[in-house]
Amino acid sequence: MTMKTKASPSTKRSPRTLTIDIGATGIKATVLDAKGVPLWDPLRVETPKPATPRSVLRCIDALVTSLPPFDRVSVGFPGVVVAGVVRTAVNLAHKSWVGFDLARAIEKRFGVPARVLNDAGVQGFGVIEGKGVEMVLTLGTGMGCALFVDGRYVPNLELAHHPFRGKKTYEDYIGQAALNRVGNVAWNRRVHEVVGQILPIFNPGRLYLGGGNSRLVRGKLPREVTKTGNIDGSPKPRAHACRGAIRALRRNCGRWDGHSSHRATSRSGGVRTNRRD
Repeated sequence: MTMKTKASPSTKRSPRTLTIDIGATGIKATVLDAKGVPLWDPLRVETPKPATPRSVLRCIDALVTSLPPFDRVSVGFPGVVVAGVVRTAVNLAHKSWVGFDLARAIEKRFGVPARVLNDAGVQGFGVIEGKGVEMVLTLGTGMGCALFVDGRYVPNLELAHHPFRGKKTYEDYIGQAALNRVGNVAWNRRVHEVVGQILPIFNPGRLYLGGGNSRLVRGKLPREVTKTGNIDGSPKPRAHACRGAIRALRRNCGRWDGHSSHRATSRSGGVRTNRRD
């Protein structure tokens, strides 16, 4: 399916970015100005079951119809992505995603350039300082991980699926299923164990804890660790996510370098009650 597009209403207008966060439980979208400021309150729909490429793209279509025009797309995806092509999607309908060119599908759908990165990488771009080794862990349905060296993203470090305790992976140990099973107190102990394991391996100058479940982390953390929250949290974490979407477009870590002159925009329409003037 290719959605209808129209010419940008003003060639002098700064580029607008449609930012999409594909998660195991929800898909969120909004449109940002060139500085990463939302022009629209984020919209959210439940992630379909099964979450195949076709069903997820239909959800994105539904979100876009209620958003203003945009010139480019930045997507955070919960899995390994290489040059816009999905390699893994453990928390979605995995087999149907392997080898799917999500960036190309979105470009074809909306007629604008698109970049797709691992979701932890996108969030990381919003919080890093760009100095030395920095690391991001996102706590949600699973566990996302991103590594940066002097501001450059080291893509697809899937630490979540490495062994941690016996046959349990990091994600088995501190993912949402573990939180539901063992409760907040025991889960917090586990998060502190994971942090204690990771710090002496990667020796980051800063380790950021993000994702929806980071708000549940309690207790004193090592001085190198900072909680950043998630796009659904306070205004500051939301700003991090928006800034990350813009920065991800400017970095040389995908097929598009962020300087394309292609300026088609999506169709507009739908609900307008949440516009930010």
